[in-house]
Amino acid sequence: MKNIKDLDIKGKRLLVRVDFNVPMDDQGNITDDIRIRGVLPTINHALDEEARVIIMSHMGRPKGEHVPRLSMAPAAKRLSRLIKKDVKLAPDCIGTEVQAMVAEMRPGDVLMLENLRFYKEEQQNDEDFAKKLAELADVYINDAFAVAHRAHASVVGVPKFIKDAAAGFLLQKEMDYFHRSVSDPMRPLLAIIGGAKVSSKLGALRNLLDRVDKMIIGGAMANTFLKSMGYEVGQSKVEDDLLETAAELLEKATRQGVKFYLPVDCVVADKFDPRAETKRTTVQEVPKDWMILDIGPASTVLFGEALEGAKTIIWNGPMGAFEMDAFSRGTMAMVQQVASSHALTIVGGGDTDVAVHRAGESNNISYISTGGGAFLMLMEGKELPGVVALQEKNRG
Repeated sequence: MKNIKDLDIKGKRLLVRVDFNVPMDDQGNITDDIRIRGVLPTINHALDEEARVIIMSHMGRPKGEHVPRLSMAPAAKRLSRLIKKDVKLAPDCIGTEVQAMVAEMRPGDVLMLENLRFYKEEQQNDEDFAKKLAELADVYINDAFAVAHRAHASVVGVPKFIKDAAAGFLLQKEMDYFHRSVSDPMRPLLAIIGGAKVSSKLGALRNLLDRVDKMIIGGAMANTFLKSMGYEVGQSKVEDDLLETAAELLEKATRQGVKFYLPVDCVVADKFDPRAETKRTTVQEVPKDWMILDIGPASTVLFGEALEGAKTIIWNGPMGAFEMDAFSRGTMAMVQQVASSHALTIVGGGDTDVAVHRAGESNNISYISTGGGAFLMLMEGKELPGVVALQEKNRG
């Protein structure tokens, strides 16, 4: 896969796919601009080369409708402030008006296209839509790891209809870190997998058991494993249809010599509510009408000991319902332990990313991925359509 540095982009029109699908408050203000900051190296490099930079992204789920509150205007404004340069917002992402604005661009100009998902053709990977986007530029750069797992027009369609295509620095960095953490890691390699459902991470669990030396399971998905071992877990969230699968995964871990860690104690509550009555109990003694909502202190100690000596740690998914203060202790303790380890540490997007930032430990993690779904797809051992599109272009 080529990256932007491998191409001669001087003075050329660059169509850069980014992920500026940033969180907003009710007043339309951006509450976290980390995704915008993540692509600044690519944009600044393009500007240093005096390229004409055309940026495209989606925002939210407008389902092919023009939804004004999902306009790219706030992102254009924030980017303008970050690069200290005027960023014009096009009224659309394709069409004669956009073509005219692109024709007027001078070297070093930046233009942001309007929300790609205002067209249903974007998510349908419509060829005509991809062609119209490709006609705007000479070079395509994908710097949107967070959507690289989506076979959408701006991700896999555009490279087919444009002369040159390459990865931006962020996409390249994501792939490099993943290679260092899973494909060719320093060992021992330890995976921490949490979150709500075994079903959503089944592919990742199966693939990782072939690669890791140790695995820690937390969050509600641990309940399914515990129940498969014969423990009563009260009213806890469990995927009963996956009890046999969980038992098979435990058996696979034993067969392959993978050290497999599950919670030994937990924080239980009488209901899923921040004001619920809570108590600590061992996993053998969960009351019949209560539910497990976090790992307990003994599990925190056990998991901390498991982390010792690890050279590479990958983490995807929290240890409990950490959005509620009463059930945040396990996840926050895990953040501290991972951050203070002497390993290469990679955290995979989504809720885990939120927990790391909330704990104020983001500077002590080697790499925080910008894409939950894309990271998970890589953990499943699958290829990302956006990366394959670039590789095929370069082979062609």
